Amino acid sequence: MKYDYLVAGAGLFGAVFARQAKDAGKRVLVIERRNHIAGNVYTEEIEGIQVHRYGAHIFHTNSRRVFDYISRFAEFNRFTNSPVANYHGELYSLPFNMYTFNKMWGVVTPEEAAAKIAEQREAAGITHPKNLEEQAISLVGTDIYEKLIKGYTQKQWGRPCTELPAFIIRRLPVRLTFDNNYFNARYQGIPIGGYTKLVENLLAGIEVRTGVDYLKQKSELDAEAEKVIFTGPIDEYFGYSLGALQYRSVRFETEVLDKPNFQGNAAVNYTDGETPWTRIIEHKWFEFGKDAEGNDLPKTVISREYSSEWKIGDEPYYPVNDERNGKLYERYRELAQKERRVIFGGRLGEYRYYDMDAVIGAALTLADSEIGGRRTDCGERG
Repeated sequence: MKYDYLVAGAGLFGAVFARQAKDAGKRVLVIERRNHIAGNVYTEEIEGIQVHRYGAHIFHTNSRRVFDYISRFAEFNRFTNSPVANYHGELYSLPFNMYTFNKMWGVVTPEEAAAKIAEQREAAGITHPKNLEEQAISLVGTDIYEKLIKGYTQKQWGRPCTELPAFIIRRLPVRLTFDNNYFNARYQGIPIGGYTKLVENLLAGIEVRTGVDYLKQKSELDAEAEKVIFTGPIDEYFGYSLGALQYRSVRFETEVLDKPNFQGNAAVNYTDGETPWTRIIEHKWFEFGKDAEGNDLPKTVISREYSSEWKIGDEPYYPVNDERNGKLYERYRELAQKERRVIFGGRLGEYRYYDMDAVIGAALTLADSEIGGRRTDCGERG
């Protein structure tokens, strides 16, 4: 056969695996259904600004190995993720911290904030949270839940918070400090020049074909390679034979504005239930940070994000990891394990939400087990 590995999908998972295989002397072909590489981290330049076409992506990790690896292919800037919550014109700091608690309740000390949260938790009578609503109230109290979590979460997931599992929000950052850094990670930032440039560097010297749908040309492509790394939806691979897994999808409305500064921050979340979009991204602040440098560009680019229920033919973004979908995925995984020449990977192939560092770590681990050589332990998550 012409290739040792056919990698279906030119996102981060596929690109990292392809790089490792190529460097190990393997013959590799990467194909991509879209007309561009980089998957959902794809960025394109508009008005001198790197625009995140498929939503904001902020790299963060606690793994030194993952950071050292990906830094071979891009230099990262100093961006710190500090979103703002907008509730009917009231602005609050995210993650939830002392600025948030002061604005909400007028408290000044960490003791006062902790006491207020405990008071509202006890008033709600929650001891063992059974759903997202109860988990949120137990973490931050009723007031913050009602203003800053409930509406946003129900728009994002299209379901009442009482019907969503508690684990979705257990990792919510809550700090009794004035730290505005959303991620508790040692390493974070945005690749200078954008993510597309990073993925181009990962794929340097590797044959890549875009606009090629693996599932539509499966027989022909399978004949070219010993093994396939499939990063598309696992249920689509099997023709939805057991039923479709559920996802949330996202629609973006992007526009160029004839002004240097629209909202003064990279991300503003609209947390009320009435505003139809979940957040607005102003892309220039990813590249330049929250300072006056970005105003040297006379225009700005913003994207409004609208969450929606996924249907076949839409772009799947977030897996709905409830009990029903978990059981269905396990049945598909059993089918996948019987595919002798196909390996499933990435967020769609494994039906799970992956942070970027975990995608990179998983691809490196797969490459190590497949190709052999030096052990690469990159399983840590940021």
